[in-house]
Amino acid sequence: MSQAFEFSVSTIRFDEHYQPSENTRITTNFANLARGKRREANLRDTLRMINNRFNALANWDNPTGDRYSVELDIVSVDIDVTGNGQTFPTIEILKTEIVDQRTSERIPGLVGNNFSSYVRDYDFSVLLQEHNKDKQGFSIPNNFGALHGKIFQSFVQSSTFKEHFSKLPVICLSVSETKIYQRTENKHPILGFEYVPNESSLTETYFKQMGLQVRYFMPANSSAPLAFYFFGDLLNDYTNLELIGTISTMETFQKIYRPEIYNANAAAGERFKPSLKHLDHSLTQIEYDREERSQLAVKQGKFTEENFIKPYQTILNQWSANFGL
Repeated sequence: MSQAFEFSVSTIRFDEHYQPSENTRITTNFANLARGKRREANLRDTLRMINNRFNALANWDNPTGDRYSVELDIVSVDIDVTGNGQTFPTIEILKTEIVDQRTSERIPGLVGNNFSSYVRDYDFSVLLQEHNKDKQGFSIPNNFGALHGKIFQSFVQSSTFKEHFSKLPVICLSVSETKIYQRTENKHPILGFEYVPNESSLTETYFKQMGLQVRYFMPANSSAPLAFYFFGDLLNDYTNLELIGTISTMETFQKIYRPEIYNANAAAGERFKPSLKHLDHSLTQIEYDREERSQLAVKQGKFTEENFIKPYQTILNQWSANFGL
């Protein structure tokens, strides 16, 4: 059962006309914005914020601050476990493309950025919750995240990934509320100052199962560091414009979703403890329902349990045990 599963990739443009597909997790950041009466205004304003931030960081040979624009594609990855053509939505990530308005050149950006997964919803909102139900203290189930991590690595190693993408993914997430981050003297010209956490987080452990390592950097004029999950060498494998595409996209999303941290009125100092209870912050004009998003994660985790974990349990267990052998 070590035979690779089959993956298929589809894309949809994220612009002001974006409509979430039926397979898109409703809790996905970009899908949440595309709802309600202000959906088009939400999307338009989000893209404007991304472009403004990109030009602020890519400020060389850019005197009027409008040389570049960023285009985003939502990449949906489906998995076929049995080879019979029946697929389950597995991963959703974003791919950036940079348009140089001066030269009309289109520059490929990075794939990854945001990361969305039904199986991760199952792991955190169903499996982890049931494991700790009615127990004193908190613990993690054995092999927590192992199946999800192997599915992700299998996709990245697949011919399907290599046909669509030239570089390995970089995923950019928020910092953890439960950790303290210390600024170092290491400074990258684009990523900014590096921070190190006082201890590892559950998210770090989970993404390590996916084969990813993490470093934390705070770009210039940001309020807080971002977590960059990557393969290889983050600082040398990617160009400045590629990194700026990821920063401008994901920092914009974080300003909308976690304004207490990423739209704070004072920037993180040498020692930084993030908090969603921080009052000194500004709100964007973009509507977003954070409470609804957390509630829906449980529903989507149960959907995954019923439609993916249980039906394919035996096959998944055997494949996972033989993965990499």
